[in-house]
Formats: sequence, structure tokens, C-alpha cells
Amino acid sequence: MVPPEPYTLGGHAAANLERFTRAMKTYVATPAERERNWLVVDASGQTLGRLATQIADTLRGKRKPEYTPHCDVGDFVIVVNAEKITVTGNKRENKRYYRHSGYPGGLRSRTLDEMLPRTRLGRAQLRKLKVYAGPDHPHAAQKPQSMEVDAR
Repeated sequence: MVPPEPYTLGGHAAANLERFTRAMKTYVATPAERERNWLVVDASGQTLGRLATQIADTLRGKRKPEYTPHCDVGDFVIVVNAEKITVTGNKRENKRYYRHSGYPGGLRSRTLDEMLPRTRLGRAQLRKLKVYAGPDHPHAAQKPQSMEVDAR
């Protein structure tokens, strides 16, 4: 009995497969390539949850095309007028944010304190967040730009 020949791609299919595998490269950000900007957010009249999620995305770098989950590529964020942020009811103590993975038992919840991950990466991101109760901040030397916040 003769063993079957292994399946091979012939003609154009082999050339296309080779070209496709050579062209696909995954970009991974490195600490030497990252560019960090300073952004200012005015929190007066903003809703806490909406503002917190947008700031967390900016701290992680999710708004940048070079976002890499395991590398800190986020920007510095300065929040001014934090005393004027709006939270209704007892949400500061009782509010929980829920998400579901889609699997049975996959319901996860977070409080306001747990918006950033509690890892080395989360601590590095938290060091980039500067919160001030009033309108003044000591970071004028960094020339911060105004951050666009979706009011929704």
C-alpha cells in the first residue's frame, strides 16, 4: 500500500498564501516609541461615570492607534474642578458597574474605586492621573491640551 501524498497548494494559491503571511505583522508598542501627551479635563457639570470611563481609556491609551494591552502607552490626564462633578443619590457608596462576559457565571462588577486594574500597569496609569478640586493646577510647564469629552 502506498501512503497518500501530502496536500500541497498549487499555482496561484501557494503564491498568495506566502505573500499574505509575509505581509501580516502585528504592531507592538515599546516604551522607547511611546509619545505621552498632557491633557486637561474640566469636570464641572460632567457626570462621574461617563467622565471616568473616558479618562480611564485615555490613561490606558485606548484612544491611540498604537494601543498595546500589555504596554503603558497612555497620556497624562489633569482633572480640574473635580469638586463640581455630578453624582446623584447615594451612588458614591452604593453604585456598582456591571459587565458580563457572555459565559454562564460571567457577571463581573466594579465599584468607583476599581476603574483601573490593580496591577503594576494600573499603578503606572494611576500615577499619570492628577486630580485637583479647583480650577488651578501646577502643570503649566507641560503645556497640556484640552481633552474632548463626549457629553452624551
